[in-house]
Amino acid sequence: MTNPHSITQSRSDQELVIAALSSPNPQQRLQAALSVGTTAEDRHLGALIQRCRTEPDFFVRDMLTWAITRMPAEATVPLLIAELSSEVPQAQSQALHTLSKIGDPRGWEAMDPGTIGDGLIAHADTEVARSAWRAAVALVPGDEREKLASSLVTQLGRGDVETQKSLSRAIVSLGEDLVSVLDGRLQAEEETVRTHAMATRDMFTDPDAGFAHALSEAKRVVALGSEASA
Repeated sequence: MTNPHSITQSRSDQELVIAALSSPNPQQRLQAALSVGTTAEDRHLGALIQRCRTEPDFFVRDMLTWAITRMPAEATVPLLIAELSSEVPQAQSQALHTLSKIGDPRGWEAMDPGTIGDGLIAHADTEVARSAWRAAVALVPGDEREKLASSLVTQLGRGDVETQKSLSRAIVSLGEDLVSVLDGRLQAEEETVRTHAMATRDMFTDPDAGFAHALSEAKRVVALGSEASA
């Protein structure tokens, strides 16, 4: 027979955890996430995931991710996959980040291009998209790399320099044998796509040069080409 006192105590503990994770003091929230992760009791998993949706502090979010990864994948992965369909962008980006840290194959299955994955890789929210790029390259099986690379190159030319650098790094990290996926983008009508594709290709051949240098050189080459054809 279930002990009513145990149920009451369990609810009280859960309420304390939720309150601590919602404290106005980020140091208290950080300590709460650390404590939950240290004990690794998956009954607190829902509170952790709920907090991931709204936590404004980067360091606290990182601790929340750590706490979640301390718990059994059988409990965490299905809940994180469910977050990928959330209407809250931060919930999606945090779930992607956490799935990449866990490394469970079900994480890739959930974001495989052709399923929900294309929507995440091309997500309108830049942070969700960048999280999807990083998670995808961390989780992709070897025989799916080319399919992922083909999906990633559809985002070339998107966003500011930092966003473009994130995408280039993701594509390059898939392996130099996939450099040919960029070929079709080198002749794109949009100049930003051409320069981004060229810069990414340069990173394959000279990864130590850095993205800023590669992008600057690509812009110079594309500008010269435009002048020559004028």
